Amino acid sequence: MFKNMRKSAIYAAAATLLLAGLSTKADACTNVVISAGASADGSVIVSYAADSHWLFGELYFQNAMDWKSGSKRKIYDWDSNKYLGEIPQASHTYKRIGNMNEHQLIIAETTWGGRPELEDKRGLLDYGSLIYIALERAKTAREAIDVIVELANTYGYASEGETFSIADKNEAWIMDLCGKGMRIKNGVNARRVPNGAICAHANQARIGTFPLHDKDNCLYAKDVITFARRQGYFDGEDEEFSFCKAYCPVDFGTVRACDARAWSAFNILCDGWFSFKDEDGVVHTNDAASYLDYVMGYDLDGSMPLFVYPKKKVSVKAVADVMRDHFEGTPMDMTQDIGAGGNALPYRWRPMEFEVDGKKYLNERAIATQQTGFWFVAQARNFYPDDIGGILWFGTDDAATSYLTPIYSCSNDVPDCFRQGNGDLLHYSPTSSFWINNRVANACYKMYNVMAPTVREAADKFEVDQMLFGTRGADSTAVMMYNDIVVKLQKKLSVKKRDVMVSGDPFAPVRKYLTRYSIDTAQEQFKNWCNLEVLLLVKYIDGNVKAQNKDGSFKHSEYSEGIPDKLTQPGYTDIWKAAVAAEHGETVKVLE
Repeated sequence: MFKNMRKSAIYAAAATLLLAGLSTKADACTNVVISAGASADGSVIVSYAADSHWLFGELYFQNAMDWKSGSKRKIYDWDSNKYLGEIPQASHTYKRIGNMNEHQLIIAETTWGGRPELEDKRGLLDYGSLIYIALERAKTAREAIDVIVELANTYGYASEGETFSIADKNEAWIMDLCGKGMRIKNGVNARRVPNGAICAHANQARIGTFPLHDKDNCLYAKDVITFARRQGYFDGEDEEFSFCKAYCPVDFGTVRACDARAWSAFNILCDGWFSFKDEDGVVHTNDAASYLDYVMGYDLDGSMPLFVYPKKKVSVKAVADVMRDHFEGTPMDMTQDIGAGGNALPYRWRPMEFEVDGKKYLNERAIATQQTGFWFVAQARNFYPDDIGGILWFGTDDAATSYLTPIYSCSNDVPDCFRQGNGDLLHYSPTSSFWINNRVANACYKMYNVMAPTVREAADKFEVDQMLFGTRGADSTAVMMYNDIVVKLQKKLSVKKRDVMVSGDPFAPVRKYLTRYSIDTAQEQFKNWCNLEVLLLVKYIDGNVKAQNKDGSFKHSEYSEGIPDKLTQPGYTDIWKAAVAAEHGETVKVLE
């Protein structure tokens, strides 16, 4: 493995987990990765929020295909759709749906920019193209790393510094990639995340020092340190070399807007205590609050563990809920200042900085954000065959007010509500998941603390039902179908020569069943969300709240079914009231 790694590639690797991220244009993403040993069901879990003001949320799909010799693959920049060129096509490409393929391989990313002088302006392959080509050509995380390195070194890397989150059903890796100026060969560093640990990343390179003699868990090119020395990025001993400090030095903005999100994910999933191992294998446990000076940008000489070990196993639902975080309960909680308005809105519209009286201030960037295009929590499960094991829990728009629906990675088609071309950022479509989720989210933004709980309750109910009952039932049915096919094949082969190959596609019925389950579930929940948007309009119109019966119907007066029986007016938060009184009190004061 890794035989294709070039000498000039900066390369390092480590064990089962993942990150996530976003490009400069995508305005930052977040990923959380859970190793098989840390997950509640033994699956490898990766979450990703593709956050961008320019990204429309849809589910990319390409079926497996055989290609004629000499075929070319056209390359389009993922952010802009600009045509970049073409490369030779592989003879066979695997089916991919979203950021997962038929072999349960998952790839996500996060852009961290890095040193601008290292960007290759003549590169052919952007980070998005590398992701989707690797999904088409690799079965495992290690194969995907090889594919990405080979492609970037052969054709040039056309993006800024990037961390790729690469996982399969057995392990996960994080891989940093950056250019080395106007050169073909690129800088690469990859680490395999330890089993039992979790990882999080958000647009800031986090691979620091790494073991120099552990080829199973850490791989790097020979010039990873020497190149940094030649460039003047590092002048210490080899053992002291930190990839992120050399190639992606921090500043206040990158720590506060990026590392703070990774810290928040750790804080939630580890119950406020970071347990990690140093390079000698010694376990340390620190209070999450002890890292606040660093992640808030007050101590840029600080740091944060790359991998941490949670006390309890992490569920898919727990990861999904982390993606809905707004720093609640921390000093960065956006609901606790006047910027939240009168209804505790945990969002700040862009730009991320503003100036008052010559001083600059920031708008916090939490994990959940308004500019999400799509987001997912992917599961790779080695206890099932590939035709059953992979599930992409997929959603669109703001994670805090949207839902995740299960899409099996073996699926032969996608739901209409997620289909590419069903609307875009400039063209509304009433049948698009992205657009209905935006309608729901933007409805909540006007009275968030009152309306968002209704949406969250609906999302929680659907996700819990699917995770506890829906997909378990689908898994069970698919496994029975699969095993029945295996038995029939064994009987068929037993009466023939042992070397007889079975013709056709015997497991096609399993994929057909799971495709139908994925589509039907997604479309039914899309209809439910359309109805939810109507409920939000009727129940909360004009700042009022109408009472409902247990069956969901509205309570009406004894004289008319069209007049509410009970109606409340929640008003504004105490923080808002105090701010208005302090700023404008003499004008609005009620005279006795």
